[in-house]
Amino acid sequence: MAEGQIRKALSGYYYVYYDGKLIQCRGRGVFRNRGESPLVGDHVDFTKEGDSDGTIMKIHERSNELVRPPIANIDQALLVFSVKEPNFNTILLDRFLVVLESFNVEPIICLTKMDLLTPEEHSSLQSYIDEYKAIGYEIIETYKDDASLLNRLQPILKGKTSVLAGQSGVGKSTLLNTLLPELELETGVISQSLGRGKHTTRHVELIEVCDGLLADTPGFSSFDFDTIEKEELTACFPEFSKLSEGCKFRGCLHIKEPKCAVKDGLQSGEVNSYRYEHYQQFLQEIIDRKPRY
Repeated sequence: MAEGQIRKALSGYYYVYYDGKLIQCRGRGVFRNRGESPLVGDHVDFTKEGDSDGTIMKIHERSNELVRPPIANIDQALLVFSVKEPNFNTILLDRFLVVLESFNVEPIICLTKMDLLTPEEHSSLQSYIDEYKAIGYEIIETYKDDASLLNRLQPILKGKTSVLAGQSGVGKSTLLNTLLPELELETGVISQSLGRGKHTTRHVELIEVCDGLLADTPGFSSFDFDTIEKEELTACFPEFSKLSEGCKFRGCLHIKEPKCAVKDGLQSGEVNSYRYEHYQQFLQEIIDRKPRY
């Protein structure tokens, strides 16, 4: 029995990284019977059959798992957001942040197309940047032909398993080109080489980048709150989470309750009004969600 990590899943096979190479494995039937499914990112025990084949026998406990895309044990997500074309959008950013917080994945906000901003736009964006940094989020600003980008990303990606996420058109392909210069591909072609072409199978794969692992993940462009309960939403807003310890009622939802420390924070300016508005909107969405049986 050997231990390795699933780096790719394709057509019913799992490619387990072990001793510097990929072993093509099948999962045991018992996983299906238990309703379990091995995921890319899983650490597994497997038996080898010959040099390059094997069977997965056991899946180790996961630190987290995402449903779309199906991937496990993610440390962080590079959230790629353009500041122009499409314009910077705080409600979309907060959706991504909330979902990542709920999965215990650390978000790193990567702002692209900074060079397209006028000085006035730059200064209004700067106030948002300062506010998100004050909450505790790391922010990387990128420009066209940004020669220092790789050096700035290297220490962030080293030793971590990261996913790349963001809407289409925000510059994910350009970022991938910087991280994987050996591909030497035009931005439109990159997605195809990673199995995102129109006629290729969509799959998730962990690629070695900057001494870490990076998954460019298909379908990771929109988020819903399917797995978040209304009582858990506060914890997904770090600045609310700290303040809510001072709320009079345990389980305070910070809407109508008296003696609410989050609403006090809104009055004192510790909580940004747009973040609070987004919180209210997301809470309503969770409350209105149809029950699943």
